[in-house]
Amino acid sequence: MRTKTIKTISSVRGLKRAGALFVLAILVTIGFSQPIIRADQYDQQIQALQQQNANAQSNLNGLQSEASSYQNAITMLQQQISAMQSAIAANQAKEAQVQQQISDDEAKIAQEKVVLGDDLKTMYVDGQMSTIEELATSNSLSDYVDKEEYRTAVQSKIQTTLQELATLQTQLQQQKQQLDVLLKTEQVQNDQLNQAEAQQQQLLAYNQSQQDAYNAQIQANQSQIANLRAQQAAANRRLLSGGGSISYSGACGGSYPSDASGPYGNWGCSYGKDSTLDNFGMYNRECVSYTAWMVYQTYGYSPTGFGNANMWPASARAVGIATGSTPKVGSVAIWNVGYYGHAMWVTGVDGNMITVQQYNYDLNGTYSTMTINASGLTYIYFGG
Repeated sequence: MRTKTIKTISSVRGLKRAGALFVLAILVTIGFSQPIIRADQYDQQIQALQQQNANAQSNLNGLQSEASSYQNAITMLQQQISAMQSAIAANQAKEAQVQQQISDDEAKIAQEKVVLGDDLKTMYVDGQMSTIEELATSNSLSDYVDKEEYRTAVQSKIQTTLQELATLQTQLQQQKQQLDVLLKTEQVQNDQLNQAEAQQQQLLAYNQSQQDAYNAQIQANQSQIANLRAQQAAANRRLLSGGGSISYSGACGGSYPSDASGPYGNWGCSYGKDSTLDNFGMYNRECVSYTAWMVYQTYGYSPTGFGNANMWPASARAVGIATGSTPKVGSVAIWNVGYYGHAMWVTGVDGNMITVQQYNYDLNGTYSTMTINASGLTYIYFGG
């Protein structure tokens, strides 16, 4: 069932109470015009740390995504480097083949020169002869013609062979030069890829150091949160040191609404602890949220702006509400121990023992009832 929006001042319950409430309303309006203090400082500190952790985790997730991109880039660069190195190796092998062919052709040229030299010696046994000498030594004109044709053929062969070898050498040298340029270009590209990979590795290492820093911050904050909760839990447990006892009734209870609407939105037991703000500007299912609700339910006004539990006595006195050390049914008991203290609603008094209803005694936002020693507490008498 949804509870309607709670008003700060409800309908008048008798002329005497109406007058008192009117004065109190004026005092609350004047005395607490400063910004509303929402929730306990202890929980605010925890929530601040939790928010830091959430921000750090968000940044960490971004860094992890970024690191994945860096790693993908590195993998691609390594693949390109591997392909480039394979191309370089293939071209180096090809260049070696060309160089070997050049060496083979040079040897072939040298051999051809020896063979041609022998041919020339055979042709010119007595050395270079003039045409008249060649005619004189020839047995006939036919013999002269044969000698001339042979000499011409040998000369032509020499020229053709030398020209072919020269052309081949030129082609091989050009091919070698092209391979040299290609290898230099590939080597430059390979160096650039290596530099790019080194930069990506540096970015990845820096990214990892940032991740480590955020993880350290998250762990430190979690440790601090655990310490703060442990300190307040230990302080709350001391309430039972005077021979008291506690009984839980689950997450909800004590007339605290399961679903109410207010200026900050919906709130109540059906919502998680600290997930919403109640009508009094306090976080949902906190001890002060419950006692503020009970004050409103019982007396028709709300202690808006009273702050932490350990701030309530001074806040009450500032607007003329009495406080003391004597327990009364319908008063708010303040346990001013721990980081932010603890607020409880008094439902019974039996000698030096009192029965209280409360929320968040266990710091889990649950409702419970408890019988405790009345001493050591400060009581706020909202009913006068």
